[in-house]
Parts: sequence; C-alpha cells; structure tokens
Amino acid sequence: MDPKRHELDMCSGPLAPKLLLFALPLMLSSILQLLFNAADVIVVGKFAGDASLAAVTSTGALINLLINLFMGLSIGANVTVAHAIGHGDEQRAEKAVHTSVVVSLASGVFLAVVGFFAARQFLEWMDSPENVIGLSALYLKIYFLGMPASLFYNFGSALLRAAGDTRRPLNYLSVAGVINVCLNLLLVIVFHLDVAGVAIATIISQYISALLVLRCLLREPGPLHLDLKRLRVDREVFLGIVRIGLPAGFQGVVFSLSNVVIQSSINSFGDVVMAGSGASANIESFVYMGMNAFYQTCLTFTSQNYGAGKCDRVDKVLLWCQLYSLVTGLLLGNLAYLFGPQLLSIYSPSPDVIAQGMVRLLYVSVPYALCGIMDVMVGSLRGLGWSVAPMFVSVVGACGLRLAWIATVFQLYRTPQCLYFSYPVTWVITGATHIVCFLIIRRKAYARVADLAETTGRP
Repeated sequence: MDPKRHELDMCSGPLAPKLLLFALPLMLSSILQLLFNAADVIVVGKFAGDASLAAVTSTGALINLLINLFMGLSIGANVTVAHAIGHGDEQRAEKAVHTSVVVSLASGVFLAVVGFFAARQFLEWMDSPENVIGLSALYLKIYFLGMPASLFYNFGSALLRAAGDTRRPLNYLSVAGVINVCLNLLLVIVFHLDVAGVAIATIISQYISALLVLRCLLREPGPLHLDLKRLRVDREVFLGIVRIGLPAGFQGVVFSLSNVVIQSSINSFGDVVMAGSGASANIESFVYMGMNAFYQTCLTFTSQNYGAGKCDRVDKVLLWCQLYSLVTGLLLGNLAYLFGPQLLSIYSPSPDVIAQGMVRLLYVSVPYALCGIMDVMVGSLRGLGWSVAPMFVSVVGACGLRLAWIATVFQLYRTPQCLYFSYPVTWVITGATHIVCFLIIRRKAYARVADLAETTGRP
C-alpha cells in the first residue's frame, strides 16, 4: 500500500488550489461535527419544548470551557508531526503519533469523570434557571461520557491533517453523523427520552467515529502508523506538544470562560432569550467552522513549509488563507442573517425565540469575518512554532476586554444587544494586535531558519 496516497504535498507546487483541496474536506468535517449538536438542538426544540431547547443550547459554553485545554494539545500534536514531516524526520513523527494517542485517551477519561460528577455544580455557578438546570445537568452527565471518544477522534484527525489527509476524517464523520441523526429521531420521538436521548445519540456517534479513526491509524503505513505495543509518552516529544498546545488550549479555556460569563449574563434575561441566543449561536457555529477551516489549513501548511525551511511559501500561505477566510466569513455570515428567520424556525417555532435569535445574528454573524482574520493570524504564528505570544494577545485583547465590557458598559446598558456588541469590538482590537505581533515574530523565525541553513547546510 502506498503511504503517500492520502497525503498532500504542501511544500511544492501551486498553493491556491492545494489550500482549497485541503480546506474544503476539513470545512465539511467541521460542519458535520457541528451537526451532532445541531441535530440535538433541532430535535429537542421541535419535540421537547423551549425548556429542553434552552437546557441543551445553554451548555455549549461550559462544554467548550472544559474541553478546550485538551483540544489545544491536539493543535500541538498537529504542529509537531507537520514540522517533523516537513523536515523529513519520520522517527520523531512516529513518536509524536504514539504520544498523542496516549495523551488523548488520558485526557478523555479525566474529562469524563470531572464532567459527570461536577455537571450540576458548574451549572449552578453559571446561574442556570431552576426550570432548566435539571435537564441541563442530565444532558451534560451523559454527554461527558463520550469525551474519551471525542478527544481520540480529534487528536487522530489532527495527526492525519499533519500529513495532508482531510478526506478520511470527513468520511468517518459522515458515517457517524447519519447514525447520530437517526438515533436522535428514534430516542426522542419514539422513546420520548428528551435531552437524555439526544445525549445518548451523540456519544454513540462519537465512539463510532473514534473507532473508525483507530482502525485507520492501525492500518496506516509510514510515520502515522499506530502500533498499540509502542504506546508510550516520549518526554521530548510531549514537551514539544505541550509547548505549542498548552498555550493554545489555555487561550481556548479563557475564551470559553469569557463566553461562560456572557452566557451567565444571557441567562439573566430568561429562557426565551436563552433559547434565541442558543439557536443563533448554533447557526453562527457553521459560519465560524467555515472560516476555521482556513485557520487549520494555515496552521498545517505553515508548519510543514516552515519545517522544510520554505519561508517564502509561508508568507503566501498566510495571504491566501486570509483571502479565503475573509470571503467565507462575509458570504456565510451575511447569508445566515438574510435567511435568519427561516433558519431559526428550524430550532424553534416560537416567534419570540426567533426574534431574539435575529438580534444576536445581526451583532455577531454579520461581522463574523473579523473573527476569521484574527484566527488565521493565530494559525500562522502557531505554525511558526510561536504559541505563547498569540495566547497572550488573545487573552488580553479579546477575553480581558469582554470581561471588562461586562463589568462596565453592560452595567450601564443591560440589554442582549450590548452583550453581543462586545464580540466585534474585541475581534477588531485583537486582530490588529496579532498582525503587529506576526510582523515582529516573522523576522525572528525566518532569521532562525537562515541561521540553521548556514550552520547545517540544510533547512
């Protein structure tokens, strides 16, 4: 079997079509993964009522808060393997694969235990309303039992992406996604299991996608081959993964923390605003994932080309990914608002819920391209091996400003509109700072490549 048949040569040839070839399956994979949650929301909204809808949608920020630290480590795994492949170091790539699998499983088990036993306490800290908190806690307890599978799938997909393979993860999610939707309909409509039914359907589909990735890695030739007998943590590789992944994960945690604070403020307006905001957030997620595909594309292409010492291609990768992300954000974000009433009605037939959802779409979805610009800059910086700087900028520039906004501006104008407006304001400030940061780090990173080439005679 040819080990290269699923890979994409990122370090030579025309960039523009290869970036799209890599990004489009990744975009479809991310959107399909969102359909896991969207299927939950749509089915529960149609067949279980607004309280159940609010229970499911209001848990998103909390779930992200708990898993983002570990998801950041999968970014570290992607960069480490891509650097190794770009540099031609197959031995290091093999060590990174086995280390990443161990880290994903250990992290998943840890999250499953914490999420299951602390779900209700977390929701109480978020001031979840009494008529919703019981349903939310039940959904979370079941959902977190799927964490080992969820993290293993995401780490496995990150490893495959490092070699240029975004198609097989899409195929695996397609299978799991169809099963998830079918189980949602069966467990909620036929067996009347309400939020428990959608949570059970989600974790079953997650374990199926994880098993398919496991089967793939076990059969994969070359540096991505997984040998269960060699599962162990290589200290040097692990530290490399942590160096990139931990700041990325910490940034995700702080972002989610700010979103949890915003969600707590949204909760204060009652279940109608909660349901409208939650439904809108689900729609926005599809827009975000469209742009995020180019963040991940920039991350992986930059990692391989920088590992190969091809700095001129790194610059071109950034410019093309920014263009693709900007067009995607403007197109999808404005289409989401234009067709907002129809899209929101999929989640809830309530006119009040739809009206509240439209308010959020106006303030968040329409200017969402600004977020894409910010994220692609972060992808380029992490691909160069610099993760602390973008973490610091994002934490201070976006998260800190949002929390400051809630503590000051929101206290003067206590409306949902005021809360939502904090998003585009922080995107603009943080994105501009990332651009300045990139220009400074770019000079240092490229000088390092030049020095290495001069010393060793190769990049």
